Amino acid sequence: MRADRALIAGIAAYRRHPWTRRLPDPPAIWAEGGSRLLDYGGQGPAVMFVPSLVNRAYVLDLTPERSLMRWLPGQGFRSLLLDWGWPGEAERDFTLTDYVAGRLERALAAAPGPVVLAGYCMGGLLALAAALRRPDRVRALALLATPWDFHAGPDAARRARTAAALLPGLEAVMAPTGALPVDALQTLFALLDPFGVAQKFRAFARLRPESERATLFVALEDWLNDGVPLPAPVARQCLAGWYGRNEPGLLAWRIAGAVVDPAAWDGPAFAAIPERDRIVPPASAHAAAARLRRGTTHLAAGGHIGMVAGAGAETALWRPLAAWLAGLG
Repeated sequence: MRADRALIAGIAAYRRHPWTRRLPDPPAIWAEGGSRLLDYGGQGPAVMFVPSLVNRAYVLDLTPERSLMRWLPGQGFRSLLLDWGWPGEAERDFTLTDYVAGRLERALAAAPGPVVLAGYCMGGLLALAAALRRPDRVRALALLATPWDFHAGPDAARRARTAAALLPGLEAVMAPTGALPVDALQTLFALLDPFGVAQKFRAFARLRPESERATLFVALEDWLNDGVPLPAPVARQCLAGWYGRNEPGLLAWRIAGAVVDPAAWDGPAFAAIPERDRIVPPASAHAAAARLRRGTTHLAAGGHIGMVAGAGAETALWRPLAAWLAGLG
């Protein structure tokens, strides 16, 4: 009962917290449909970040103090962010091949390349597939908290198949709009970490509202709640193909007919694996890292989101990533 009161208090404190994100977007150097390639500036080699399709891109540009995109230019790199945007009528029919061999490749063509292509979470799979298709536009590859073997890790296979088994019931939910709604996506993520939601709000209830930790919590929670629907064809491919059949881990996932295999990437690669990731089990990410021929594996202290935007992100990921980038020459 006491825990329930703490949970309710945490949710109430979050809802009345005054913080709102007011960070303006930088200029876009390319746009198509709802997607834009944002240019954060910088004078050095270009690093192009590819986020997930199911969350807003600004997790990498959360606040002035927690922005990997705004930090990297100060380290001697030009920072670019692919903002997938909200899927409109045209995107509702997109498959993963449409996103990779179409939109992502056209964004790559508009970038000052060849670039270092850095994919975060689901974006890492898309970045890998694009790099294999267009090695002329990609000089190096970074996979940040990127899943690969969806059945690796304790209880992972059962949980993945449980998520996939929900697909038939989700067809009726997707039918009216041609997309998997944000609420349904959030429910699926909650299944991956069923106790995490309650725990984080109980912890938030103990924070001083004016503290930096409280502000960062609100910023991240607002981002999590600002989701993006997933086009139905992509939802089917991810739930049935990735989670159900583990196609990436079994080297059966294809883009435009070609198998996607990390071992086929000949260039330098960096794999950042959060040690406390509850969304992508470390064993799943290690499976991709182990197949990279010229890979550097970095074990990051933190969780899936904390590694890129948390209070310790600069130490956990930003500086190790910048050091690897600097070593590319």
